[in-house]
Amino acid sequence: MPLTPLPLPGADLAFDARWLPADEADALLALLRGTIPWEVHRIRLFGREHPAPRLSCWIGDPQASYRYSGTRFEPRPWPDALQPLRMRLERELGIGFNSVLANLYRGGSDAMGWHSDDERELGETPVIASLSLGATRRFVLKHRTDADRRLALELPHGSLLVMAGQTQRHYRHALPRTARTVGERLNLTFRHVEAVRLRAARRTG
Repeated sequence: MPLTPLPLPGADLAFDARWLPADEADALLALLRGTIPWEVHRIRLFGREHPAPRLSCWIGDPQASYRYSGTRFEPRPWPDALQPLRMRLERELGIGFNSVLANLYRGGSDAMGWHSDDERELGETPVIASLSLGATRRFVLKHRTDADRRLALELPHGSLLVMAGQTQRHYRHALPRTARTVGERLNLTFRHVEAVRLRAARRTG
């Protein structure tokens, strides 16, 4: 079943709430939860470093170095379990992905603040394919200058959200904290780092 476009002016969004069947999503979550080498990334806010409120791992091809928030990340090797997903996404979306950021949200107090995936290594119109596993969490987008342009979306287990076109130029997005009791959520955001730009600028999210 093709992805369903989402109506948001100035953005290019598509969504499938059941992109990965439940049994495959269950198995993948259990496998990745125990095999990815999770770590706490440091982020820079207002000139000071803080531990990110989640566990993360930058994964990719050897040349897919990524720099954001003042830190350069060298990619960990691709786990075998992610290769079939990578190939399926490339086939369905017609995009080559050479990297993925894995984030593990351990509960409602783990979150992702407002940001855009607009680093130069990702190109002018990056395609970000975001697969959610585990607990359903609320994902929000807001326009950079027009407060009336917003979208809130529940991302359930096995769902796929694709952000493309001018989305990162026009919008910021976040995964807010919640006071509700929620289980773990594992998120995989597949992307393509442009190695030529990286070598020239040594500069990603």
